[in-house]
Amino acid sequence: MRRVLTTFVMLASLSLGGCATDQRNDSLTNTLNAYAGAVRWGDFQSALQFVDPQVRAAHPLSPLELSRYQQYKVSGYDEGNGPVPHGQDEVSQVVQINLVNVNTQSERTITDHQTWRYDAQSKHWWLTSGLPDISRQ
Repeated sequence: MRRVLTTFVMLASLSLGGCATDQRNDSLTNTLNAYAGAVRWGDFQSALQFVDPQVRAAHPLSPLELSRYQQYKVSGYDEGNGPVPHGQDEVSQVVQINLVNVNTQSERTITDHQTWRYDAQSKHWWLTSGLPDISRQ
């Protein structure tokens, strides 16, 4: 009887572990889609809310830096191959973002190297690499 109970507890914990992984993967997919949507619409103020609060506190964006994002319209957002896991609680992805300068109507492409970290306590994925750097040429 004890062996049956032990086997049952092990199977139950494995299935719960699988559920946690599924929840974490679903959360990642939802977070990446929501972030991509905010960037695609050029809503960088909303996109900023995906950045890890510790990163925001350590590197706050000035009003001038935020206003630079308003100079551009996003004309493309390509995730390429999607996220690549780096351990259990971190993924990275490389995104090509096409930007059109609203003043000159010139288009350029930037490469955004994103790093996302899962916070198990809040069950939330945070962008640790910050908003895309649009100042580079």
